[in-house]
Amino acid sequence: MRAAFASRFDDADPLAALTVGERPEPTPWDDDWVTVQVLASSLNHHDLWSLRGVGLGADRLPMILGCDAVGVDPDGNEVVVYPVIADKGDPRGISLLSEHAQGTLAERVAVPRSNLLPLPAGLSATDAACLPTAWLTAWRMLTTVGRVDEGDAVLVQGAGGGVATAAVALALAMGKRVYAASRDAAKRERIAALGATAVEPGARLPERVDVVIETVGAATFDHSLKSAAPMARIVVSGATAGHEPKVNLRRIFAMQLQILGTSMGTPEDMAQLLAFCAGHGVRPVVDSVHPFSQVEEAFARLHSGDVFGKVVVDHTR
Repeated sequence: MRAAFASRFDDADPLAALTVGERPEPTPWDDDWVTVQVLASSLNHHDLWSLRGVGLGADRLPMILGCDAVGVDPDGNEVVVYPVIADKGDPRGISLLSEHAQGTLAERVAVPRSNLLPLPAGLSATDAACLPTAWLTAWRMLTTVGRVDEGDAVLVQGAGGGVATAAVALALAMGKRVYAASRDAAKRERIAALGATAVEPGARLPERVDVVIETVGAATFDHSLKSAAPMARIVVSGATAGHEPKVNLRRIFAMQLQILGTSMGTPEDMAQLLAFCAGHGVRPVVDSVHPFSQVEEAFARLHSGDVFGKVVVDHTR
């Protein structure tokens, strides 16, 4: 079958480590695994990190990339693939597709049957393919971890990226006042068009916020602390601009702030996200859709750093 996979590692030029070609049919890990015919997938920075050799050992190459997918199960049902699997070989006890088990950027992927959720009516395959990683992470950051229902205002750092843009769209759909920071003027315009108040990095907000969505790291963390209201939650799921920020501990204890880490979400979170998007008419912000025959262009688009929303791959073309 045709697939996009990491054949080697290249930290300086991850696209050079990407190969598109023939790979064997997926091999189920256990009796409860099934093979899904992939209709659509989406890319994540996780895929670029894998090509750089971060989180992926050379002993696992070649590795088909991709965490997200919508497809057709053996019974003919359209399904969304939950990308987290139980994995005794990983110290976390779990892993994502494309870390130990082969990923979704292929014609077919093998997953546990329990990882398949029905594709809700009204959600297209290309839209739903955006949800399992970035949107699921944003959903859990806002709800389970950030307890956004207890507050009214949200700050999202690094607006434009997949998780950050998802957090903006979801928080707005929940009726929250949303401030979104980006250093890119064009992205600030686009985020404002969604209904958020777009601000420059480090800008003083009109109010302190109850939840901060933090995926940037060192470059924005001081601003996140200063923008937080008393007893606010600063939820961290990434550190694209540095993982060792300077932290003012006096502000944390004086303001009774909570700094919380999270990654991905549970199958229950995934089901809630799908129901919310279908029920509230929320659709993912899509940067671009690429035919699977041009998957290299999709990777180049993500690697450019100029994306706004998700880069999607249509496997039917």
